Amino acid sequence: MQDYLDPINSVGMPELTDSGIALEFLLTTKTGIRNLSIALTETASPALQKILRTQLDVMVDLYFEISELMVKKEWLKPYDLAGQKELDIKSAENAISIAQLDLFPKDMNRKGMFPTPPKK
Repeated sequence: MQDYLDPINSVGMPELTDSGIALEFLLTTKTGIRNLSIALTETASPALQKILRTQLDVMVDLYFEISELMVKKEWLKPYDLAGQKELDIKSAENAISIAQLDLFPKDMNRKGMFPTPPKK
């Protein structure tokens, strides 16, 4: 990608963004499940145990809901190792290409690239 400000380079970006956000949500939910499990085993209060158990059930349901959505959208392929490897490689290549962008190009002129509203 030579020019990240050129609108043509944003093709496919919403899908990449959505899949990235979904993956982050999935991993955060998994961490929440782990933390709730630890808190549940460390708590002596029956009332608090009941609350934590309810929250844990909700988090597990949420985790499966997110993972089902990701599988449906083909952002996650837990049963296809080769397919998941391709997704991971593509994701890594995208991250590398973004990291290599020249954020301060010499030519910052965008005149003529975007429609200009008529002057009244």
